[in-house]
Amino acid sequence: MAVPRRNQVSLVDTPFYHCISRCVRLAFLCGEDKVTGKSYEHRRAWVEEKLLQLAKVFCIDICAYAVMSNHTHIVLHVDERKAKRLTQKAVIIRWHKLFKGNLLTQKYLRGDKLDPAQLITLNDMTNAFRKRLMDISWFMRVLNEDIARKANFEDNCTGRFWEGRFKSQALLDEAALAACMAYVDLNPIRAKIANTPEKSDHTSIQQRIKAALNGEQPKPLMKFIGNPRKHMPKGLPFELNSYLELVELTGRIMREDKRGAIPIDALPLLNRLSISPENWLKLTTQFTKSFHGAVGKPAMMAAYCEHLEKKRRPNVSNARALLA
Repeated sequence: MAVPRRNQVSLVDTPFYHCISRCVRLAFLCGEDKVTGKSYEHRRAWVEEKLLQLAKVFCIDICAYAVMSNHTHIVLHVDERKAKRLTQKAVIIRWHKLFKGNLLTQKYLRGDKLDPAQLITLNDMTNAFRKRLMDISWFMRVLNEDIARKANFEDNCTGRFWEGRFKSQALLDEAALAACMAYVDLNPIRAKIANTPEKSDHTSIQQRIKAALNGEQPKPLMKFIGNPRKHMPKGLPFELNSYLELVELTGRIMREDKRGAIPIDALPLLNRLSISPENWLKLTTQFTKSFHGAVGKPAMMAAYCEHLEKKRRPNVSNARALLA
């Protein structure tokens, strides 16, 4: 039985979530259909463009993404503080970038005078819009509905394009976050549609590498801000260079024509996260098989389950084996 989304998301425990959407029918999301010979590669750009566009509207940051042939992987960061700081006008303007709104919100933005009853209704609407702007369910809904409409129109058909629900995993600590991001960034290499991370089209790792060559970080993606410290700004708690080096080396080892092991002394990020090279390779190749649901060290899992009043604690054995 599917678990309600409210019983999977706990911003008290973590703002980071891994979301997966899969096509429900045999038609391709992207890639090339070997039976008909028809190419759907252009749809990768649809997904990437819409994804980065939504990140500018929602109070949700993109940490990592990969657009595959029949599914997408996205790692999101919910910025609850940003959503709460938005003014009423800012909330409504953002919402109107997604939907037309209604007569009352349009009247408010025109500067027309509202009576007391209308102001009360508008405040209620604003509170609802504010919550939706930091809701991953609404984020994924807007993303997937737009792609489904375009694909159905192009395929000249109707009906579901995606599975009924996207899957989500709470990433409860830095180790889970780093492993999941690397798993997502290396998806094209595991699927043998790219040989190296920089050649993985329509992925976050490609954007990060291109920007890094110019000494920059891509604006549409959440920034790396270095190791955790006091007065930590918003961002990913890793060094950019260390993460790129780790992903590059892991990707090389995954190739069938390459054998070897990660030199642990060359990758301080693994040391800091207390992940052995053997466990790292398993995490970055079997992340979704090893964990069905929230991911984190046992203590973080216990707190997460307690906050959501969950009696069962799945993945605890794998968490102890791979992350503890």
